[in-house]
Amino acid sequence: MSNDPLLQPYLLKHLTLRNRIMTTSHEPAYPEDGMPKDRYRLYHLERAKGGVALTMTAGSATVSKDSPPVFNNILAYKDEVVPWMKRLADDCHEAGAAVMIQLTHLGRRTRWDKGDWLPTVAAGPSREPAHRAFPKVIEDWDIARIITDYADACERMQAAGLDGVEFECYGHLMDQFMSPLTNALPPPYGGSLENRARFAMEVLAACRKRVGQTFLLGMRYTADETEPGGISEEEGIAIGHLFKASGNVDFLNIIRGRIFTDPAMTDVIPIQGMASAPHLDFAGRIRAEVGLPTFHASRIPDVATARHAVQTGQLDMVGMTRAHIADPHIVAKIREGREEDIRPCVGATYCLDRIYQGGMALCIHNPATGREETMPHQITPAQLPKRVVVVGAGPAGLEAARVAADRGHDVTVFEVADLPGGQLRLTARTRRRAEMIGIIDWRMAQCAAKGVKFHFNTWAEADDITVLSPDVVIIATGGLPDKDVLAYGNELTVSAWDILSGDVKPGANVLLYDDAGDHTALQAAQVLADSGAQVEVMTPDRSFAPEVMAMNLVPYMRALQDKPVTFTVTYRLTGARRDGNLLKAVIGSDYMALTQERHFDQIVVNHGTQPNAGLYFDLKPLSENLGAVDYAALIDGRPQEMTGGPKGFRLFRIGDAVEARNTHAAIYDALRLMKDI
Repeated sequence: MSNDPLLQPYLLKHLTLRNRIMTTSHEPAYPEDGMPKDRYRLYHLERAKGGVALTMTAGSATVSKDSPPVFNNILAYKDEVVPWMKRLADDCHEAGAAVMIQLTHLGRRTRWDKGDWLPTVAAGPSREPAHRAFPKVIEDWDIARIITDYADACERMQAAGLDGVEFECYGHLMDQFMSPLTNALPPPYGGSLENRARFAMEVLAACRKRVGQTFLLGMRYTADETEPGGISEEEGIAIGHLFKASGNVDFLNIIRGRIFTDPAMTDVIPIQGMASAPHLDFAGRIRAEVGLPTFHASRIPDVATARHAVQTGQLDMVGMTRAHIADPHIVAKIREGREEDIRPCVGATYCLDRIYQGGMALCIHNPATGREETMPHQITPAQLPKRVVVVGAGPAGLEAARVAADRGHDVTVFEVADLPGGQLRLTARTRRRAEMIGIIDWRMAQCAAKGVKFHFNTWAEADDITVLSPDVVIIATGGLPDKDVLAYGNELTVSAWDILSGDVKPGANVLLYDDAGDHTALQAAQVLADSGAQVEVMTPDRSFAPEVMAMNLVPYMRALQDKPVTFTVTYRLTGARRDGNLLKAVIGSDYMALTQERHFDQIVVNHGTQPNAGLYFDLKPLSENLGAVDYAALIDGRPQEMTGGPKGFRLFRIGDAVEARNTHAAIYDALRLMKDI
């Protein structure tokens, strides 16, 4: 038996949880037709196999047809969900993990033009900014219907063999009743706290009557809205006491803040550059004053913070949800004394941002997450060791080296710079995004442990590669900034990379022209603004920074909006001329024929990158496969067998050496190619 607080079992009513680590409810948006089919099941099963004590499925499995899914939610109002959830629960139970699900009615936190196009409902007429629907004020027959829907869904989950359910009283319909900011109803469901809590209490009572005492019921609720006129800390504690007094709540899961706008949600679920565990002490206060078993998750990304949360009595179960998206085997690695092998969550929140833009959750640097059907979390050794040469030590090259080394191959890496990281090292120069270097540091440590040989400060040429008699050559040389996009005056501009690297000092009055729409432009804007410059960010797109998703946009705006920074959309920079000591920017539009001229002392261009692929083309005619990739084999997970060139080595290029994409794409390129080499 371990003395580690995280590894101690916990008795939750009648259910023994094998340790103190859980993944809290979250919707990775993997359902198919509203059902948790194989992709969904295997995602949770991987975390169960990795040692988590409790996997909480579904960020908001929806209980009613007028709560249409906006995050590809599980449809808990359908009977056909039962066998799918049963298979998931059975598999996770066999792996040793308990299984629960979060049930909810989204209320106004959805849209009328989803699902069956039914009206949205809420406890008042106010619109949620995030989803923009103006809800119908809920009626008595709606309330009765939805309470029954909750009980029906709860019974379905009991029939599926789950250990319990958690109700969402956090931004959704229950909370829209509970909060004085959104409840505009008269008594008996509006006014006093007891009236505002009535809907939640009636749902709890109906569900308890339906499932009995041996099925766990919990409440994830907003215990402090951190906004004037909303639920205060004291009222949040009072709500906790109401839940306890009902006798129908077996555990609490504590939330602090609101999620009705992107900035508010980002304070509830902080991203990189923001404080870790900002609400932990408050959750500990709820536990101490209410006395119910208490769960909590809000940027608890590392084992040390999780251990502190349990050891100091702040929490009974600690949620490490995004951390398990990055590495599903955290508990196993703690148990085996391999904490240094845990793939770190760097707080990029690529996972959640994708969901809120209608995509599926993916980890920025673990491409196996959500692809458990086809991508391995643990690399299997190759039958025949090979000699592998990788050129480039950015995220793609290092992932290729890591996977090749795990396969048992002899790996050599060439890198032109003095340090690894490529574009990510440039990204990490911005203080708020410094955690991104963890993507590189973890891979370097893994490569070092496997004996990968590195040659830094080396501009590799074809002869440097062929002299090593490699079996496989991977070109991961990345891209170079492409700023020459103007009809004239390109020599008068500098790139966003020049600003980020410090190679060019910021001007005083700067035009930052961005038609790539990614982090690079906003990072450069922040560097410029922090230097005291007046900055205009211009884009031909209809919105600025479209590749920077909702939660990641929040810190940029907080860094820029109190400075002389403006954003201009739907205008295109077409040229630049000298005009005395200034630069004249010539501006047009894609929407109509127009010409404007404005003066700046510096013009910065962000237009993405072009592949740095000279070495690849030098090696291509020397390779067995002539650089070709069998896409069908790549997709199906079969080895590459393309031939046609001279016998010797196979050649592949990955990441931005192919085309400008993002970090996840570069690492995914490497994993799905190298796992079969």
